[in-house]
Amino acid sequence: MSLEMSTSDGKQVGYVYSEEYVDLCCKMPRLEDRARLVHHLIQAYNLVDKMKVARPKPASIEEICAFHSSDFVNTLQACNNFDMEDEITSEMTEYGLGYDCPLFPDVFSYASFVTGGTVTAARLLTSRCCSIAINWFGGWHHAKRDMASGFCYCNDVVLGVLHLKTVFDKILYIDLDLHHGDGVEDAFLMTDKVFTLSFHKYAPGFFPGTGSISTIGKGKGQYYTLNIPLKDGITDQKYTDLFHEVFTNLMQAFQPNAVVCQFGADGLVEDPMRSFNLTSLSLGKCLSDILSYNLPTLCLGGGGYNFTNTAKCWCYLTSIILKQKLDTQIPEHQFFDRYGPDFELFLSPSNRSDTNESSYVKEIREKTLENISHIAECYGVSHRRKRSK
Repeated sequence: MSLEMSTSDGKQVGYVYSEEYVDLCCKMPRLEDRARLVHHLIQAYNLVDKMKVARPKPASIEEICAFHSSDFVNTLQACNNFDMEDEITSEMTEYGLGYDCPLFPDVFSYASFVTGGTVTAARLLTSRCCSIAINWFGGWHHAKRDMASGFCYCNDVVLGVLHLKTVFDKILYIDLDLHHGDGVEDAFLMTDKVFTLSFHKYAPGFFPGTGSISTIGKGKGQYYTLNIPLKDGITDQKYTDLFHEVFTNLMQAFQPNAVVCQFGADGLVEDPMRSFNLTSLSLGKCLSDILSYNLPTLCLGGGGYNFTNTAKCWCYLTSIILKQKLDTQIPEHQFFDRYGPDFELFLSPSNRSDTNESSYVKEIREKTLENISHIAECYGVSHRRKRSK
C-alpha cells in the first residue's frame, strides 16, 4: 500500500497483516478463526485500503532472545512439530507449555510470527513511516522471560517496546485487557524509561493473581508501575471517567515519547469471562484520549473470547484511528452469518451488578493520583491534578 494512505488529518496508519499470518493465528487452540473474523470485518468495512499494509516476517531466534532466555526459546522451537497425541514432558511443563499454553503443530511458527508482527508494527513507528501502527493479533502480555503463560508463548509486547526504545526515550504502556499485564510489568519493573499502566480485574483466584495497587515498581522503577484493580460489573461511564483522569494526569507527569496500548476485548459484556459490563464504546473513548496527544502509537489486541464481539470491537477501534464513521449494520461478507441474529456493530450493556462501589473507586483514584505525583516530582514537572468532570 502507498505511504500516502492516511487519516483525514494526515496521520499514516500501518496495519500488520498477511494471509499466512492470519492462517497461523487461527491454528491457536481456543482462538480458532478469531483472527480471520477480525480481518474480514475490517476489510468488509473498506478500512484496509485506507492503511499501509505491512507483511510481517517471523521473528528470528536472536530477536526473540532479546527478552526470552535461549533455553526457553529452544524448548519452544523443539515443540514446533508437536503432535496432539505426543506426551507433554516435564521439561515442557517447566517452561509453562502444555496447560494454559497448549502445544499444537506449528506452535513456534505461530509464536515467532506474532512476535514478528508486533516488531514489524514497532518498526513502522521508529522508521517514521507511520504515526500509528496496528497488530490486532499481538498483545500477548503474560509470557515471562523463561516461561509461557496464559495463552502467551512469547511476549511480543515486551519485544515491541524494546524495539521502540531504540528510538524513543520514554514509553508508556497501557493495558486494557481484563487480565493484569503481568509479563510486561515484570519486564520493566525496575526501569524509569517504560511506564506500565494496567486496568484489570483483581479478585481472589482470578488469573494471574497479580496487579495490586500496592505494586508500584522497584529501584529506579519505583512509581513507574501503576495498577488499577477493578471489580466485576464496571460500566462504560465509570471505566472511561477513571481512565481519563488517570491517563491525563499521567501524561502530564511522565510525558512519554511513544505509547503502546493493549486492547484486550475480554472485558466486554458478552465475553465468556462474564466479568466487566463494558461495550466497545468504552475502549473507543480510551483510544480517543490516547490519540489526542498525537504521539507515535502502537495498538495491539489481546484477550477476547467471544470472537464476533472481539472482531466488532477491534474493527470499531480501527475506524476511530482512521476517523471513519461506520454503519451500525454489519456489512455482508464471507462471515456475515456469524453476526446474527441482530447483525449490529455495537453491544448493549447487561443488567450485571456493578460491584465497584463509589467509595472503592474514590480510594483507587486517590492512591493512583498520589503515585503519579511522585513521577511529576522526579521530572520536575509542575503537576496540577486534573479531575474528570
